[in-house]
Parts: sequence; C-alpha cells; structure tokens
Amino acid sequence: MAPQTAPGSIVVGIDGSAGSLEALDWATDQAAREHRPLTLLHGADPVAFAGGGDYPGAEHDYTGLRDEVRQRDVAMLEAATARVRARHPDVEVGSVLSGDDPRNALLQLGETAAMVVLGSRGLGPVASLLLGSVSVAVSRHATCPVVVLRPDSLAGGGVMVGVDGTEHSLPAVEFAFGMASLRGCPLTVVHCYRDPAHRPGGQVGADGGPDLGEEEALTAEALAGMGEKFPDVPVDVHLVPGRGARELLAASEGFALLVVGHHRRAPLHGLLHDPVATTLLEHARCPVAVVPSL
Repeated sequence: MAPQTAPGSIVVGIDGSAGSLEALDWATDQAAREHRPLTLLHGADPVAFAGGGDYPGAEHDYTGLRDEVRQRDVAMLEAATARVRARHPDVEVGSVLSGDDPRNALLQLGETAAMVVLGSRGLGPVASLLLGSVSVAVSRHATCPVVVLRPDSLAGGGVMVGVDGTEHSLPAVEFAFGMASLRGCPLTVVHCYRDPAHRPGGQVGADGGPDLGEEEALTAEALAGMGEKFPDVPVDVHLVPGRGARELLAASEGFALLVVGHHRRAPLHGLLHDPVATTLLEHARCPVAVVPSL
C-alpha cells in the first residue's frame, strides 16, 4: 500500500544523519510559518534482509536482524517527532515508515503534499551518494516543490529566483514570492540571457551595448500580477549575461533560498537534459527549491 499523509502537508525525508536533521528543522519552521501539518518519512532499504529467515547452519537469524532494524527506524522517527514538538509544539506532526524505495515513497507522498524537504548528504560516503541521488531524482519527477538543504549552507536573509522567459518559470516565480512574503524578506529576480550582441540577429543599443528591451519585457511578463498579489515583497531585478546554472550559483551566495523552475520530463529525457537544476542541487551554498511546471 502506498504511504498516506494529510493533503497539503510538508513532507521531510529522515535518515538519522546530520543532513536530514537540518532538513527536519527547516521543514518544521516552514510548517509553523504556513500552519501546515508535517509528515516525517523514512524509507527503509527494500532489499535489506529480503531473504530473512533462520536457516540451518546460518550464522545469523536474519529475521531477528530485520526486526532490530525496524525497531531502530521506529526509534529514529520517534526521536525526530520529539525534536519537532520541542521546536514548535503547535505543529501537527505524523510519521511514515515505508518499506519502499525512498524515491518512490517521497514521490507518492509528494502527489498531495505542499512540498518535500530533503537533506543532500546522508550517513557516510556511500549513504551520501545515495541520498544525493534521492534528492536529484525526487526533484526531477515530483509534482510539488522540492527543497534540498545543501551542506555548509551560508546564512542569508533573502530569496532568489531564476527566470528564463518561458512559462516554465512562472510557478517558480509565484513560489518564490510566497516564500519571501512568509519570511518578510526581499526577493531577487535573476534572468540569465545570451548576450544579444553575440547571437544571430542580436540588437545593439544606442550606447553600443546590448539592447535588452526583449529581455526586460520577458522578465516583466514573468512577474506580471505578483506585485499586486504580494505587495509586501520588495523586488530587485537583475539581467545577467550567461546560460544559467553558473551565473545563478555565483549570484546566490548569501541567500536564504534559491528557487528555480523545472519542466518535468519523461525519466530518460530528464536524465539527459536537465543541467541547471541538477548543477544547483550539487553545488549551491544555500537551500535550493525546485518547482515543477506541469
């Protein structure tokens, strides 16, 4: 049976690592801000002790080991629940212990969640690689925003969103405005463009520099209506020459959250053609929110 949670809740992946505890604290604070329930998910290894049993001549009782692992996982979720209640007693919190692959369990819960929150590093080198693959896979295919807490994140006070001039960035823009409004902080909008002076048909302005009229129009269109919906959010717009990921990484230093849109694709196509979001998840120095365009 697929794991269940309250619709509109914030789901956070738990594995007992320091990274997942940082994600838990972030998700707890977010749930308190939004007055949403919080769901803690631990996805147990689906192949561990799959052939459990007490076989004649075997060194170990694998059924007993499996039970010990389950008891450990339950205790870990109970400790995480206590941590939530100590931090924000008013947050409604539930937990799910799933025997499914963590990616599948997170994606299933994400179908009705407001967002999924993950750490990007787990327990030890191998677990770090596995958890990293989980965060990338979930962000590629989730139907809700996915926030990934990066290790060694630098404290910052603002929200940044990248826009590309297409409809795929519109959900990310609205999400970023909402996050800035909840935090009472400014929003920085970054539109990366290819220098018109260096592309076929590119126009040059009267001062000899690139004519950015088209880029300014695209950015204004992406922000249309947001000022009226979120009048409390100060907005600073930057047009930056470049192709995307590298420029966003450089510009996001010191921000509390970097938001980027993502066009969901079929699994194979997504693995081959999604450089921007993946690069940000792997290298950003602040939490990254990947917002799907459906």
